[in-house]
Amino acid sequence: MKKVLVLGAGLVSKPLVQYLLKKGFAVTVATRTVSKAEALLDGHPNGRAKAWTVEDKPGLQALVREADLAVSLLPAAYHVLVAEECVAQKKSMVTTSYVSPAMRALDAKAEAAGVLILNELGVDPGIDHMSAMKVIDGVKKEGGQVVSFRSYCGGLPAPEANTNPWGYKFSWSPRGVLVAGKNSARYLKDGEQVDIPAPQLFADTHMLDVPGFGELEAYPNRDSMGYIDLYGLRGARTVFRGTLRYKNWRSVLVKVANSGLLDDVERDFQGMTFKMFTAAVVTQGKPETVKADVAAKFGVPTDSNAVAWLEWLGLFGDERLPLAKGGPIDVMAARMVEKMSYAEGERDLLVMHHEFVADYPSQGRSEKITSTLLDFGIPGGDSSMARTVSLPAAMAARLVLEGKIKGQGVRIPVKPAIYEPLLKELEQMENGIHFKEARTELTRAGG
Repeated sequence: MKKVLVLGAGLVSKPLVQYLLKKGFAVTVATRTVSKAEALLDGHPNGRAKAWTVEDKPGLQALVREADLAVSLLPAAYHVLVAEECVAQKKSMVTTSYVSPAMRALDAKAEAAGVLILNELGVDPGIDHMSAMKVIDGVKKEGGQVVSFRSYCGGLPAPEANTNPWGYKFSWSPRGVLVAGKNSARYLKDGEQVDIPAPQLFADTHMLDVPGFGELEAYPNRDSMGYIDLYGLRGARTVFRGTLRYKNWRSVLVKVANSGLLDDVERDFQGMTFKMFTAAVVTQGKPETVKADVAAKFGVPTDSNAVAWLEWLGLFGDERLPLAKGGPIDVMAARMVEKMSYAEGERDLLVMHHEFVADYPSQGRSEKITSTLLDFGIPGGDSSMARTVSLPAAMAARLVLEGKIKGQGVRIPVKPAIYEPLLKELEQMENGIHFKEARTELTRAGG
């Protein structure tokens, strides 16, 4: 029986652990709070829960030594720690996170050790790569070239669960969502590179009509320029990746992101109420007038969304803060989890949408191709976010252990040998994760 080590037991871990157990693997879940690991294993005879923290290097060595493959679901900053140990012990590894420069630097060592370190096996990144490359490779096989590529993704409450003014609930790390609001962005539009500095991220927003769903707000997601080479899009005039949210998200986040509320420098909040915190961080004024002061600072009326949404969170109230020390972003994350989590039986929604314009010079035609995923969580079961993040990683781990995905080095799922079997299994599973494609002939070639 092959042995899989799973590091971390967060919100998206359960589908991965249960999949691997059902497929006949022995699974050890190692995490700080052993009760969380035990809950994921649910008493399965082939499961084992272990208490472990990232500071315990000897413990990591022992855990990797006992495994045939490791899956890291830790915060992204710790993946390299695990990868280094896996390379040292010649054990393959799977993660769901972006390849960091430090991870990329391990490529030669991993190749020399004959070890495969598969990254970006989640939803975004992960399913986005695989579904996009399926279309791009298909266009190339037909003698065409993609001249425009736009890709969007968002994890949202299902419409009936969209019950708070923010239009958002947390199915994964709240801190990660907030940190993303501080990113700069770059993309290619009509042959010109567009650079968006972090303070202006939410000013660059447009509406997207998602087939089968309706309009959502879209804003740039990090650096799209790297996808030109990654996806083989040399010659494309537009390459854009965006994040999706319900309407009005932009009007609030453009204020919040530049207010100080997302700063991560540790401060002392001992004895503070929320209104004292907000006054100290945002207005540097008196707690008693904080609502009016925030409105003035934002340059909006007191009944605007930016002020009303913060008031709904309780940021102008007399409750004590949930923590005595931390960055303002930690206070925001803790409060949002408390106020913006899914209730029992509520569904989340994962929206992914790609738009391609393809030219076929030898055929004298162009077409627009759309590929859309609308995946809902299962009431009383797994969230869509948990399924779409962790199942690709679980399936990849299985295929590596069965020798059906081969190779070495630091890799991501942009090659058919990796993405084809994964997409096929995702589509065929119960409550399948599948895309709907549509093609429209264009009157002339263009980007």
